[in-house]
Amino acid sequence: MAAAETAFTASRHLFDQVTDELGSAETAALTHSQLEDLLSSRMREVTRQLFQDHVRLRELTEQRLPEVVDASGVERTRIERGRSRILATVFGKVTVTRIAYRGSGVADLHPADAVLNLPAGMHSHGLAKLAAIEASRGSFAEATERINAVTGAGIGPRQVQELAVGAACDIDDFYDALVPTPCTDTTTLVVSVDGKGVVIRPEALREATAKAAQVKGGNKMKSRLAAGEKHGRKRMATLAAVYDAEPTKRGVDDIITDPDPREDGDSDDGGQGEGRERRPGPKARSKWLTGSVDDPAAQVVAAAFDQAEHRDPTNRRPWVVLVDGARHQLDLITAEAERRGARVHIVIDLIHVLEYLWDAAWCLHQAGDQAAEAFVARHARTILGGGAEQVATSLEKAARAARLKKNRRKGIDDAIGYLRNKAQYLRYDTALEHGWPIATGIIEGACRHLVKDRLDITGARWGLAGAEAVLKLRALRANGDFDTYWTWHEKQEFARNHQARYRDHLTLAA
Repeated sequence: MAAAETAFTASRHLFDQVTDELGSAETAALTHSQLEDLLSSRMREVTRQLFQDHVRLRELTEQRLPEVVDASGVERTRIERGRSRILATVFGKVTVTRIAYRGSGVADLHPADAVLNLPAGMHSHGLAKLAAIEASRGSFAEATERINAVTGAGIGPRQVQELAVGAACDIDDFYDALVPTPCTDTTTLVVSVDGKGVVIRPEALREATAKAAQVKGGNKMKSRLAAGEKHGRKRMATLAAVYDAEPTKRGVDDIITDPDPREDGDSDDGGQGEGRERRPGPKARSKWLTGSVDDPAAQVVAAAFDQAEHRDPTNRRPWVVLVDGARHQLDLITAEAERRGARVHIVIDLIHVLEYLWDAAWCLHQAGDQAAEAFVARHARTILGGGAEQVATSLEKAARAARLKKNRRKGIDDAIGYLRNKAQYLRYDTALEHGWPIATGIIEGACRHLVKDRLDITGARWGLAGAEAVLKLRALRANGDFDTYWTWHEKQEFARNHQARYRDHLTLAA
């Protein structure tokens, strides 16, 4: 074909220029790093020209279609050749020229755009993909710098943010459509929920937070906070994790070593004492993370239960919900389980319980006293054995015996109240017997990784759309699903931008 033979003349000419330059005496004196910089710059333009030559070939060979009808049934009866648009690619900007199909009082249609699956805006899906990756790694300014260094696209921070927001738009639907990994009825299904504050611009604060800040009358000083003042600038991001874990039966000695080992070896480790290797806890697999700054906590909890039902529609498996004990979370989880008729076993994270025991210990021991460690270990082991009420009673007796004044026993009183109020969620004996996890490390790690490491970087003040997109993209990447999602996302883009505009959903391939 004559067009194909001449289409790439410009790119061949550029390539010949590069080879001539590499063969020159001036280039022979360059260091290897200078050669890298030279080729990176020159070959980017060669590649851009190759892209341009290819779309020019498509323009020259595009044939008029016998019939083009939109989704409303209106036919386009006229054509206009030479209709152009700019496409910013990872190699640079190119011009895409194609046939426009026209009608009276209706928008033009460009079937060639569907063949290329061109985006709605100027920036290619390749640039959007880079923006999604880089914006989820670091600040928008850093993402912009990195993208421009790699592509020479000349893109700005606002455009990077807009591309990241657009890139995240299909994540919820993607997970709804994902087929879960098969499991047996004995595999534990774990749900965990937590929250983390994100610094948000004033206009994006939740109504209650903004009102509370106004009621306080603002800060006394402009440059810093006075004693007792708070910024009143955070919006809570709610995160949820769902994962599968094969049950791993454990005993108290697998969690906390006995500080007072008995000579007769009478303990739950079968008489093997401290020399026995601790049995590891259940291992998480098929982990799914999600989070939202925009949606209320109840909606994120509902999404977590949706994912759990997706994996176990008939609730045949044991559902374990791990939380830190916050009353609001417990109420939301209980209400959601009741609404669905789901049987769940709520377990409060052991680490949070230990913190209460340590606060109680310092009411009875001097700072740095090693006896405090044994005190905590003994009571923790009793709680692990199902004796939360027993420990609460013991702490009460210890406080009376020490004749602690009211201002010295707050830690003990808090621990007693916590153990008694949360006793139904502290049945670690049942959890260990069934091989369930008893710590919220997965979701707490997610709070650090998804929120703190990116959304809480120094100086960051977020708009709602940007924070929501970055949070979802980080969760997607943490799940290891980014590449699979991106293929799916491009198909959704094709359906939205092209297929939906034509009668019978135009069968052109994306």
